[in-house]
Order: sequence, then structure tokens, then C-alpha cells
Amino acid sequence: MKLVTPISALAGLALAFSVAAVRAEITVGVTISATGPAASLGIPEKNTIALMPTSIGAEKVRYVVLDDGSDPSTAVKNARKLVSEEKADILIGSSTVPTSLALIEVAAETHTAMLALAPLAPPADKRVWAFAPPQTNALMASAVIEHMVKSGVKSMGFIGYNDAFGEGFWREVEPLAQKAGIKIVASERYNRTDTSVTGQVLKLVAAAPEAILIVGSGTPAALPQITLAERGYKGKIYQSHGAANRDFLRVGGKNVEGALIPVGPMLVAEQLPDTHPSKKVALDYVKAYEAAYGADSRSTFGGHTWDAGLLFQQAAAVALKKAKPGTPEFRQALRDALENTKNLAATHGVFNMSAADHTGLDVRSRVMVRIEGGNWKLVK
Repeated sequence: MKLVTPISALAGLALAFSVAAVRAEITVGVTISATGPAASLGIPEKNTIALMPTSIGAEKVRYVVLDDGSDPSTAVKNARKLVSEEKADILIGSSTVPTSLALIEVAAETHTAMLALAPLAPPADKRVWAFAPPQTNALMASAVIEHMVKSGVKSMGFIGYNDAFGEGFWREVEPLAQKAGIKIVASERYNRTDTSVTGQVLKLVAAAPEAILIVGSGTPAALPQITLAERGYKGKIYQSHGAANRDFLRVGGKNVEGALIPVGPMLVAEQLPDTHPSKKVALDYVKAYEAAYGADSRSTFGGHTWDAGLLFQQAAAVALKKAKPGTPEFRQALRDALENTKNLAATHGVFNMSAADHTGLDVRSRVMVRIEGGNWKLVK
């Protein structure tokens, strides 16, 4: 007797095989700020995702990229969609501290590892699933204070974002300045969307500090420095690492010349000594990025994204030996492999993760640069 399989049954089998094939892929869910105030951060991050490998070993890798518009609530919606609908095995994002902090709850709730693209200090009970490859505020704040001490600075002013990034940096730099004997004579805040900081700058100038530290990111970081230049301030100006991108230079123009900034080594890869552990990796990334997007198009934020990709790729190679993509076991294996990363050279430093340290970078992850002629110049 000849058996005939109904068409509906064949269709069901095809659908089942199709679903199985999709689940066999490693799915990377990405939410970044490609629009909104943080667009100058998110665009190079999005560009970098497009350069990442589409397979690890025998497994294909699928990247699903969503734009959160620099809005924390949208970042949360994106993360939930990526995990529930796209079945993401891991999350990458977002571009700012507020949007990245918003993802921590989703990561912890769904047991999905996340690689933030902004410096985070998540609460201990939420840190298990959250990793933050960018340099910590503590690392960058110490670089600023060390340079001030070497330069003989005795007094400083501060103006930073009135959000998690600005306040987080302030909490690191204030005690470091006090310990170094540097008096903070004025401390001001502003919002990412502000179009004027005249009031804050007038207070800073009136306090007459020898140096002023600006803590912003992307193009909004230029506003206080432009205003200080217009008001004739002649002291040293420091920016945080959040200002290390081309759009900041473009918007600031001659008004940001001379600014001193702690940055990741990738930004000045060609100027690094040959002995620097990040030089080769950074040059390889810069070559690939600028071949795709043009000369001098590199961005520190794209570098953070590339480093997140390197961490993911190494962890995925380990996790694939233990479980299949699309399963809770694979997500757990990814998390565990990330936490046990050792001596991974990347564009912004060398990663050594642990249960107590989900950033894993040391002083090799930062250098000081000065803006000269509209470009970054390594301070030796």
C-alpha cells in the first residue's frame, strides 16, 4: 500500500524545519541610538555592526539592529522585542549610559547577557548578566586628574550632563581631585538637549579655575567649550572620553582646539608605540572601517562596538561546545564564557573579566590626546 503525505503535513514539516534552521543561527540583538541627541555615537556603532563576521565556526550569525532614538524607554521596548520575538541569544547596546542602564532589567529578567556600549556601574544584584566593555569612568577620571597634577593645576571647575553619565563621572573625579590637592571651585550641570549653557559658563568663568572639565558626549559635549571660548576663558579645558568622535571636532571647530581628552588607544592607533598590545587590533579595525566609510571616519564608539563583537565571538566559540543557539543553556554558556575572558587584546585595551569585574580593562585602555589642527594628537 502506497502512503501519500497530505500537502498540509508537508507544509507543517517544512515550517518545522524552517523554524529549526532559524533557531540554529546565533542571533545578536542590537539596540543603538542611530537618531536623537546621541546619533553621533550610534551611527558609527551601527556601521561597525555591518562589518562583523556572519559566521562563527559552522554556525551562522544573524544581527538584528534597532534604533532607540537615544530614548531609554524605547531601548527597553527594543530589548524586549529582540529577546521575545527575534529570540536573541545576546544583546549589544545601547549608545549612552541612560539607554544602556535601561537594558539591565531586561537582561536580568530574561537571563540574556548584554554588552553595553557605554560605561556602566550596574548594581551588584543586576551585574550578573550585564557587561560593559567601554572604559570605566574611574579609569578615565584618573587619567584626567593625573594629567592635571603633572601640569601643575591647583583648581578646577566642572560642567557635566545632568544624567547618569555626568553624575557617574562626577562621583569618580571629585574624590580624586580632593586627594590630589586640586580644589573644585565650581560645579555645574546641563542637559543633552540644551541649546545654551551661558548661565553655567558665566559661573565657571567667575570662579576663575585653572582648568575646567567638561563631561558630555558626542556633539552636545562641544556646547560648553564653545561658550567658554566665546566668554574668553584661557585656562586648560579637559573633556571626557564621551567627546572622542569626529562630529565633536566638526561642531566645535577652532573653539575646541587644545582640549585634552582621555581616549581609548584605537583613536590614535598609528601613533601608538609598537609595543602597545592594542596597536595591531586597532589598526586592523581602522583599516576595515575607513575602507568602508572613508578616511578619518573612525570613532571611539565604533571601536567599543568592535570590542563588544570580539568579546561575543570568543565567548560564542566556547558556548557552542556546550549548547545550541536559541536555548537557555546557550545563553548561560555565553554569559559564563564572557565572565571568564582572559587576555583578549582589543582596540581599546586588553580584557580580563571576572565575577567582580565585568569591564575587565586596566590602564592600558587609555591614553591622553590633545586636539591639534582639528585632529587627535597623542600626548606622550
